[in-house]
Amino acid sequence: MKRLLLILTLMASPLWAVQPDEVLDDPVLESRARELSQGLRCLVCRNESIDESNASLARDLRLLLRERLVAGDSDDEAVDFIVGRYGEYVLLNPRVTGANWLLWGAGPLMLLLAGGLGFLYLRGRAGGKTTAEAPLSPEEEARLRDILDR
Repeated sequence: MKRLLLILTLMASPLWAVQPDEVLDDPVLESRARELSQGLRCLVCRNESIDESNASLARDLRLLLRERLVAGDSDDEAVDFIVGRYGEYVLLNPRVTGANWLLWGAGPLMLLLAGGLGFLYLRGRAGGKTTAEAPLSPEEEARLRDILDR
């Protein structure tokens, strides 16, 4: 029983990242803050959301997000404020706009380019001219017979 309790405690530990003093009194605002913080990256932990991270910078971002929501910002305005301050890297799911189109399209574009080049290479190789071997001269045939007879 103690092991089960320990396992459940360890599995739920990321949920404890939001400290009780950070929780808003308004449950609607708090649920909005929790939902938005799931999509924001902790800049210290890299691939954890600020909702899961125990880093002090993640705490600061959670508090900043809650301040913006209490001030009356919409969800988009609050996220845009944080993105404006910390850059688009703070988003766990980057937007597909501007220069990011190149990043989103580079993978499929490279796949098509590699496939096209491979096709052209194989096609050129298969359709290439094969050189016919010249027949042996009478002297070469005699020499070959001499070698084989030995």
